[in-house]
Amino acid sequence: MQKRKLGKLEVSSLGLGCMGMSAFYGSHDDNESIKVIQYALDHGVNFLDTADMYGPWTNEELVGRAIKGRREQVIIATKFGNEIDEQGKRTGKINGKPEYIRKSIEGSLKRLGTDYIDLYYQHRVDPNTPIEDTINEMAKLVQEGKVRYIGLSEAAPETIRRAAKVHTITALQTEYSLWSREPEDEILATVRELGIGFVPYSPLGRGFLTGQIKSPDDFEPDDSRRNWPRFQGENFQKNLELVDRVKEIANEKGCTPGQIALAWLLAQGDDIVPIPGTRHINYLQENIDAVDIQLTDVDLRRIDEAAPKGAAHGDRYPDMSTVNR
Repeated sequence: MQKRKLGKLEVSSLGLGCMGMSAFYGSHDDNESIKVIQYALDHGVNFLDTADMYGPWTNEELVGRAIKGRREQVIIATKFGNEIDEQGKRTGKINGKPEYIRKSIEGSLKRLGTDYIDLYYQHRVDPNTPIEDTINEMAKLVQEGKVRYIGLSEAAPETIRRAAKVHTITALQTEYSLWSREPEDEILATVRELGIGFVPYSPLGRGFLTGQIKSPDDFEPDDSRRNWPRFQGENFQKNLELVDRVKEIANEKGCTPGQIALAWLLAQGDDIVPIPGTRHINYLQENIDAVDIQLTDVDLRRIDEAAPKGAAHGDRYPDMSTVNR
């Protein structure tokens, strides 16, 4: 697979989001997930994305088992900041304090079975801790060799600028897809001005853009998507219309709507590295194949018309207060 650069960090042009293997999307099979991760590595996808709060903790442990003996082949990205207590429970708070960063990095290193993290993100911005204090502590981890590169997630432009004055920021991770095009307003211009790579999470709209989800009843009872605005009531039905328009283009191109969604993102710039998640090898291969899909200018215009900015109905989360700050 071709490579791309996030700042100075070279990664595969497509990553693998591992969150759904352990959290939020219903039942999961660790053995199958390990096979998916190893298949990804075998087929050139070396950029794995996890976080301490996925589980919590269990997703990092899963990734650690999957990459055992193959550490040199992997670019590991993980995150801290969604506070977890001593019992392994999410507190609902955001914590960017230096002492919490110290505790978080040691836990992540142990669970992942490594002595360094390639890309360490602040998962959400702590409004009660100056970003300068958080980044300064993360910079110390770089100096100590525990972290190679620093990233931010869902940070606002002004926060990104302040952070970049303290230490080089390698990547910003924020939701971006055909139904979440808000980064085009200001975020993309900001990171490009500062030489920061961009990592779109949920590039398939949490699975919605694949066209496989037909009804809220397709979700298991404990799937968090049941509680998110875009997957509820009238919003769900209107969003299906967006997917149908993308599906029409995909049919003409001889590919799937999910592949169109990924190819469109990849066409937005060489500094963009999507991290679609999956728990199944066949879907992983489908995502990998999307890298080779070439979209013409006409294709891109049609996709823009089918899924224009603001076309999705409903907020991304029930509570949007923790993003873009």
